[in-house]
Amino acid sequence: MLPLVLATILVGLIISLPATAILLFVGRRAGALDSPGADGHVKVLRNVPNIGGIAIFLAVALPLGLFVGIGLGEGPGSIAERLPALAPHVERMRESLPVATAMLACLAALHVLGLVDDRRSVGPGIKFAVQFAAAITMAGLFDVRLFTFLDRALPFDPIPSAVLTVLWIVLVTNALNFMDNMDGLAGGVAGISALLFMTAAILNQQWFIAATLGLLIGGLGGFLFFNFPPARIFMGDGGSLVVGFLLGVLTARTTFYDALNPGGPLGGGWYGVLMPVVVLAVPLYDFVTVTLIRLRQGKSPFVGDQQHFSHRLVQRGLTRRGAVLIIWAITAVTGIGGIILGSLQGWQAILVGVQTVLALLVLAALEYASRHAVRT
Repeated sequence: MLPLVLATILVGLIISLPATAILLFVGRRAGALDSPGADGHVKVLRNVPNIGGIAIFLAVALPLGLFVGIGLGEGPGSIAERLPALAPHVERMRESLPVATAMLACLAALHVLGLVDDRRSVGPGIKFAVQFAAAITMAGLFDVRLFTFLDRALPFDPIPSAVLTVLWIVLVTNALNFMDNMDGLAGGVAGISALLFMTAAILNQQWFIAATLGLLIGGLGGFLFFNFPPARIFMGDGGSLVVGFLLGVLTARTTFYDALNPGGPLGGGWYGVLMPVVVLAVPLYDFVTVTLIRLRQGKSPFVGDQQHFSHRLVQRGLTRRGAVLIIWAITAVTGIGGIILGSLQGWQAILVGVQTVLALLVLAALEYASRHAVRT
């Protein structure tokens, strides 16, 4: 099964690479270029197409749509007969069909929303409404849940885990959307995070999740070929909303801790459920800090500006490419510890948590110190 799952990276790449090249040409001819965004949005406009997210969406949606369409039927000519390696996993994959169908529909809705927003600004109210509707659909109707063990410990089962899951999905969606502020940044951070999540899913033998993440990795790889600084095409909200939502749903869908089977492969420490937070520590750091900065200045946190983590690094002397590469590296450093978090002993998990927090605190301290140095 592992070779087939790893092959999904190549599938995503094969779809995304030529699709991005075509979109680059079409975007220039059609004038689908970088747009000013909402009123008050501070950005430097460039004559660069911003429809690259279509390629990322297709890299995930086309194979998922084929998976849903085939339905993993039985009998002669079935996929299990053609790919014997899948046979032992067909039943488990069938269980994922409803979730895959719903996720595909939600991704399509967010993709269309993003494409519209890239052409004419859509207010934050509409964006949040669609994001919450999609997240509620996945958590409320298809049991995509975080922290399910809380439902057995708290009243109103399954409301606690459902509410936390909805908030998590919306948070990750917006955190990745916020990261799309510099050439190659969002695509690289999302690709590194997806690779770490895919590794964890493979170790847990959660093949559907691992395969979907593989498609995303390949899709991002094909896009980054044209988006690495200096970018020739942007993903736009049509890509960043899709990528963020997909990571939010798949991390909620992944089982990092099985409280009902403490002796099983997923029965390690409960702190394994914090693995997504560790892997996505850098996007969350950017989201929290830029939100606090804007609120302190009396601005809406959802009107873009040049105060993101990447911009702050550039203001302190780094080149844009250097800032992007450093953020990629920090994402990998903080995220690697998250892969094995659930299998560690308690004191070892504490060390991973302390390491992650210290890395972010060092970043914050350096930012604070260098800000004063720049002013003087």
